[in-house]
Amino acid sequence: MTELLTAAQMRQIEQAAIDSGAVTGLELMERAGAGVVEAVFEEWPDLGQGAHRAVVLCGPGNNGGDGFVVARLLHERGWDVEVFFFGQSESLSPDARAMHDRWTATGEILPMEPGQAGQGPRPVLLVDAMFGTGLTRPIPLICAQAFQAVTQRKRVSGTTQRACHVVAVDAPSGMDMDSGEVLYPNFQDEVGSETFLQREVYPRNLTCGLCVTFHRAKRGHYLAKTGRRAPVVVDIGLPEGPSSGNAAFLAGALDDPARIRLIDPEPGRTRKLWLRHVAHLGAGGHKYDRGHTLILGGGVGRGGAARMAARAALRVGAGLVTLAVPPAAVQENAAQLNAIMLRPVGGADELRAMLEDTRLSCVVLGPGLGVGAKTRELVLAALNSVNRRVVLDADALSSFADDPEPLFEALGPSAVLTPHEGEFARLFPDLSESARHSSLAAPPMSRIDAAQAAAARCGATVLLKGPATVIASPDGTTGLHPALYHRAAPWLGTAGAGDVLAGMIGGLLAHPMAEFGVHKAVEAAAWLHVEAARSFGPGLIAEDLPEELPKVFRALGL
Repeated sequence: MTELLTAAQMRQIEQAAIDSGAVTGLELMERAGAGVVEAVFEEWPDLGQGAHRAVVLCGPGNNGGDGFVVARLLHERGWDVEVFFFGQSESLSPDARAMHDRWTATGEILPMEPGQAGQGPRPVLLVDAMFGTGLTRPIPLICAQAFQAVTQRKRVSGTTQRACHVVAVDAPSGMDMDSGEVLYPNFQDEVGSETFLQREVYPRNLTCGLCVTFHRAKRGHYLAKTGRRAPVVVDIGLPEGPSSGNAAFLAGALDDPARIRLIDPEPGRTRKLWLRHVAHLGAGGHKYDRGHTLILGGGVGRGGAARMAARAALRVGAGLVTLAVPPAAVQENAAQLNAIMLRPVGGADELRAMLEDTRLSCVVLGPGLGVGAKTRELVLAALNSVNRRVVLDADALSSFADDPEPLFEALGPSAVLTPHEGEFARLFPDLSESARHSSLAAPPMSRIDAAQAAAARCGATVLLKGPATVIASPDGTTGLHPALYHRAAPWLGTAGAGDVLAGMIGGLLAHPMAEFGVHKAVEAAAWLHVEAARSFGPGLIAEDLPEELPKVFRALGL
């Protein structure tokens, strides 16, 4: 699994390597600039043929130093390069100043003035090297305006060029690389004021066709709500092993929160072995060896969600699945179920009696269950049963919106919560999306931070749904599964898809060995959920997801 870094972690890795003598800052900067140029030519091969025109926007930090390297390397290939600089050369770091001086020995540096940046013919390449991963405040208005001015230049007469390609160095300027959020100023002033103009300019500043980052992708690259493709990660020669000077990082001895893994295993044998190990897929034996999942369903006319969850649990690998519904709903469900067993359950007392059967290894509550006191009683009965994995979704979560403390007190490390943003806000209002963006004085809390805080508070694994789904456990283990870039599946936004995911988690957790890897099983379910959607394609409805799993398993060689 790929590890995603915070800005602070990246700084520590670089500094550890430099302090150890394994590499110098100048070497890292030179490799970074060369990596950007190589990535540009790989992305747009026509730019590698002949000489072209480029504009490079350099900022006051090491990101700007990388930009000076890019400018020099393009110039050496015969390109016509304009460099605009925001800042004072005497304030640059020694490494960035050295790259600044190397460029000035070759070409001119122009001040970052929007009027001047908008002059001249349109370049084929715009390099955004203004502000990188360490940004914690909105970028200056003059920088955003200069960026916009370059993109609006008139094309060269007699050519068919429509727009310039934009490459961001390390990060699109203006984005917090820990949270993925755009850092906007406070827009309280009147129309026509400087801050109003900033609001008009800032969104355009995020546009880039390619983002090139170094050593590892950063969290913000996968938490951002913009971007059409994953960042290109360039190896700049930072050592990997404990003897390299990175021992503190590799041992996890950082001040930052738990290290974050990107849940996207490599194709082929690696992916197959991962699923066999964490999800126990492909195991034979008796049906009870694969576990028994119990799904609690709703009343008359409300059984569809629970039936989809039950079907998903069975398809993903549970040996047996039972659907328990109110007595009045038994006949309705019996007409639509075959391999899934059916039991009447009128309330919490009957559920407790059913859970005396120790072969029932996992319980899923929430899909279509209804919001209210009865659901609360059922949830607490399941959580208070002995040695049981419990998955709580939808109504099982919303039923505790007014008073979540009884739920938190009953939860434990074998329980899983699967809220979408709205359900998350009901249980953790201080960690919700609106709360995360309430302060303009500081960078916003990320989805990762929020999920980690929620897991620590409630003592259970929390799967916070979204295009970038976060899975956080109370011990600090955290994974990020983005349905973005090469794994985008927008058709997954359909009614019932979350119910299917809850069932898939319940099916994987039913396996007797799942108690040793609740977090890993949840990560596997999130990955399979998206993989099934991608396998089916557009036109997907929730009922299709469980039926697509056999095709996914065959493709994996399971």
